[in-house]
Amino acid sequence: MMKSCVTIALVPQIKTGPWIYWNDLEASMAKASALGFDGVELFTASAEAISPQRVAQLADQYKLQIGAVGTGAGKVIHGLTLTDPDPAIRAQAVAFITDMIAFGAKLGAPAIIGSMQGNVAPGVEHEQALNWLADGLNTLGHRAGEQGVNLIYEPLNRYETNLINRLESGVALLNSLTTKQVVLLADLFHMNIEETSLSESIRLAGPFIGHVHFADSNRRPIGMGHTAMDDVAIALNEIGYSGFISAEAFPYPDPDQAAKQTIDSFNRYFG
Repeated sequence: MMKSCVTIALVPQIKTGPWIYWNDLEASMAKASALGFDGVELFTASAEAISPQRVAQLADQYKLQIGAVGTGAGKVIHGLTLTDPDPAIRAQAVAFITDMIAFGAKLGAPAIIGSMQGNVAPGVEHEQALNWLADGLNTLGHRAGEQGVNLIYEPLNRYETNLINRLESGVALLNSLTTKQVVLLADLFHMNIEETSLSESIRLAGPFIGHVHFADSNRRPIGMGHTAMDDVAIALNEIGYSGFISAEAFPYPDPDQAAKQTIDSFNRYFG
């Protein structure tokens, strides 16, 4: 059975990003619980920004799971990526994500690598950048496995990275790794830009998909754009997906209405 999830960002530098809730962790978790969400996806400034014990206590209090933890602050705040030409920067990126993996593992949650994958820098061959990315994912995937969690890799649209943009390319990357702990994130917003057919790309990537971002074609909550959700829901059911369907969407027209729109859409397609 698929599980509903909503994003909570606790990083001031990304306040304008696609997060339903922002800043107040307990108030956001209380609202998510009241609406009937199964879990929350957290974006923190670092692994030390908030105590995992505090998060676990709130999750227990509000009967929520932690669906995943984001790592994007590593790039936004520190400028770290897994494909930086400087090996020292790449090592710092691996260290930052390693800490986030440990933070998430204490909550039973996988970490997500999205923006921290970086880009092919000027003067660097695409194959070289992909090799650096694979090296990082291999190291981090093994570390995640040692702590009993997966690592989630997210293909992004062409305006955010020139590395991997489609699920099919993500599958090829994962097949090249020495670890089986890395899974794909199917983000419906990015997919609306890059995929010819959302449903067919989901079927093709089937067993590799470990997380889904639930946002419409305009990155507003599902139901406010033109995503063919009936087809997407059918495809996810066909592949036997049973993970989180997590709303990484703009809080339009406001967080409370966006959250309500999201849970209503989740219940319509997956309830």
